[in-house]
Amino acid sequence: MLPQTSPRPVRVAGPRRYLMCRPEHFDVTYSINPWMRPDKPTDTAIALVQWERLRGLFLGLGHRVDLVDPVPGLPDMVFAANGATVVDGRVLSARFRHAERAPEAPAYLEWFRANGFRTREAEFVNEGEGDYLVVGDRILAGTGFRTDPRSHAEAAAFLGREVVALTLVDPRFYHLDTALSVLDDDEVMYYPPAFSTQSQAVLLDLYPEAVLATDADAEVFGLNTVSDGRHVLLAQEAAHLHDVLADRGFVPIGVDLSELLKSGGSAKCCTLEIREEKQK
Repeated sequence: MLPQTSPRPVRVAGPRRYLMCRPEHFDVTYSINPWMRPDKPTDTAIALVQWERLRGLFLGLGHRVDLVDPVPGLPDMVFAANGATVVDGRVLSARFRHAERAPEAPAYLEWFRANGFRTREAEFVNEGEGDYLVVGDRILAGTGFRTDPRSHAEAAAFLGREVVALTLVDPRFYHLDTALSVLDDDEVMYYPPAFSTQSQAVLLDLYPEAVLATDADAEVFGLNTVSDGRHVLLAQEAAHLHDVLADRGFVPIGVDLSELLKSGGSAKCCTLEIREEKQK
């Protein structure tokens, strides 16, 4: 008799709205994380092709993609996830730790204001969805390298969600979205060594069935993913995660963003989710 196997969960994709920014000015001209090497050549044309493929995948899956105009002199503006956090139509602006990226925050905030969103200009340093990941009714909030822990209370008050602090300890994974990925309203996957011992305990308590990434997964930015609840767009090199996700009923879709990875970003970094106000 063959052993009994549990049926795979039925995954349902939900329509999403994303904000992205073309990497027209992409380059690595400074270094503010371990991945950035200004001495290593970059190719803006290749970055544009890879980015367009990512955008095309979103559109092909039926999602809406809005665009914010890139600003000359801001080579990292392509990483839209860092520009703000949007929950129920409310937009908490980013406030960047490093001067090189500081002008990105007002550029994103102006887009949201021009498009009729309720906005708040952040008082404390936070780097948007780089460190704020919405999982159902809570926000997982990273700190340790970029986002000021004092911003967590600010986010909870304005966005109206419980905020759970998580401390990052590996400088390679300087933003939460490089070490943890949201799969659905109650499912995540993450790389345990990126977190403090206390934060690992918090994650284990909240998500005992989470997917755990390997060293190899994390090193190719396999956790910098975008999920619509069924389809998961992630680095094509993260073979282990592709297999585990498929076993759990998700549809993994490999993407190649190798040029943007030279600045420390992949699929999620390029994608800011716009969570609009729910209709009553």
